Amino acid sequence: MKTETSPSQGAILAAFAAIYLIWGSTYIAILAGLHTIPPFLLSGIRFSTAGAILLVWRLAHGERPAIQPALQHAFAGILMLFGGTGAVVWSEQYISSGMAATIVASMPFWFVLLDYKQWSFNFSNGLILTGVAIGFAGILTLFGWDSFSAGQGLDTQSFAMLALLGGCLAWASGSLYLKYRPVTMSTTLGAGIQMLAAGLFSLLVSWQQGETAGFDVTAVSAQSWLGLAYLITFGSLIGYLSYVWLLKVRPAVQVGTYAYVNPVVAMLLGWLIASEPLEWQQAAALGVILSGVLLINLPKYRNIRLLAVKGK
Repeated sequence: MKTETSPSQGAILAAFAAIYLIWGSTYIAILAGLHTIPPFLLSGIRFSTAGAILLVWRLAHGERPAIQPALQHAFAGILMLFGGTGAVVWSEQYISSGMAATIVASMPFWFVLLDYKQWSFNFSNGLILTGVAIGFAGILTLFGWDSFSAGQGLDTQSFAMLALLGGCLAWASGSLYLKYRPVTMSTTLGAGIQMLAAGLFSLLVSWQQGETAGFDVTAVSAQSWLGLAYLITFGSLIGYLSYVWLLKVRPAVQVGTYAYVNPVVAMLLGWLIASEPLEWQQAAALGVILSGVLLINLPKYRNIRLLAVKGK
């Protein structure tokens, strides 16, 4: 009789290190890729390649997606990866990688506001409401320091920050779309379809924006090739598969702690590698935002403890 073996602590620690450090480092890898590759083309190549690898892998193992579930994953992928991650890539032309990661740290607030099926709980919980208010105060602080202190209105940097907030909305919308429209398909195959759809859509937008017309592959720097290769292999494949595996063996609340670490890693790497300024105002805003995220998650942490006590 076969018995299931628990995953080793070493494997769990390695997977957590992947989503903590690798996903945190993708912001600086994006900056490297943008050195000589236009933003939509960079996203298109990244997601098309990673998606094709995952799709071929699952097809080779005999999995065949039905049309309706595939279309749902494709739609969600365009929202999350083109709209969400693509906004990160585009915005890093105008703001630092650390600033981009700080804004993305606000993602849990958008889930609270958009998840209408949880409104009765979220909007009746004082901790969650306080967390959202604190988080948005941190976001407004970023705009206050960087955009309107001189009273000149919306500049390029501010517009990039707003576009990235829109990307956060797109990511949350795509995630909730899949959450409330479950389909019968393996997570890996679904991810492959999402990435491929987002990649092809990004390439279409790249062509429409004229990026491909003046693009010379021989002019791409080694820095950009390395950044792109890192995003495909580590960011989209190793990091994502580690995340999926952790969701199967650890509580989702524990896995979600990457949200606290990624922006700190991104900020430090931007300072060390790209010589981005490490401003105390930005660090303070990040602290405020993460404090709001912690308050939002506290009710979930309490539920985990109660379940653990009842299980003893």
